Amino acid sequence: MAKAGVRSSGTRAVDRHPPGAEHGARPDGGGARRCDLVTVPARQGLEAADILRLRVGVGPVLHDGGCDTLGFLVPPGTADRWDVPGSACTRTYGAECYGPAAAGDAGGAAPLPVAGGGWLVPPHAAVAAATDPEVLREALGEAARTIEAVDRCR
Repeated sequence: MAKAGVRSSGTRAVDRHPPGAEHGARPDGGGARRCDLVTVPARQGLEAADILRLRVGVGPVLHDGGCDTLGFLVPPGTADRWDVPGSACTRTYGAECYGPAAAGDAGGAAPLPVAGGGWLVPPHAAVAAATDPEVLREALGEAARTIEAVDRCR
């Protein structure tokens, strides 16, 4: 059961059309993927996921077991140049983030790249194998500004 604030289905961050050419569909049909992982606080991550979904689409996104953080799968090598305050980017050192099972239908469970969490946006529902780091950087900045503005109004 999902905790408040992080929903596993039926939300704006998850509802989407299947990947298509207009969104850069996964070229190899969902084979093994290598990635790095950008983690952010859940509130900022949910806002950024919605921003991405509405504009260009979002790659696979994880949530931790406590629903405190979200993790965006990004291309390998991103950690070498990631410098966004309030977030972290972890190198996977070539480990597979998910494999062919992830490309199956909605009933197929994708293996998780980290233990103790779950998919907010599973690989089979994502528009790309990973989120573009520059696009994610912009969405995280916009999300932070939005949250700051909302908090000032309280």
